[in-house]
Amino acid sequence: MEAKASLNYARISCRKVKIVLDIIKNKPVAEALAILKHTPKAASELVYKLVASAAANAENNFSMDTSKLYISEAYANQGPTLKRIRPRAQGRAFRIRKRTSHITVVVAEKE
Repeated sequence: MEAKASLNYARISCRKVKIVLDIIKNKPVAEALAILKHTPKAASELVYKLVASAAANAENNFSMDTSKLYISEAYANQGPTLKRIRPRAQGRAFRIRKRTSHITVVVAEKE
């Protein structure tokens, strides 16, 4: 059995999120939450909420024991890019890419 939580269209680049996800993969949920609480990255707050949500889904929807939960999968995929224009000198315009990502966290019970 496994439970998952996902956040789509998060306004942060998936490269930044993947750094945080690599830290918590295959760790117990309680330990992962403690790590995320003290990680000074912008993505850690989003991932913290996502891990807590996945643990709550496991407990409430699948009656799993929260003390045995660990993060079995965690990945971030690229979402659509918002394209904006920045005015530059002599009438030129530079493209600004505001990237988004789809983040998914899957928790499972240790046997």
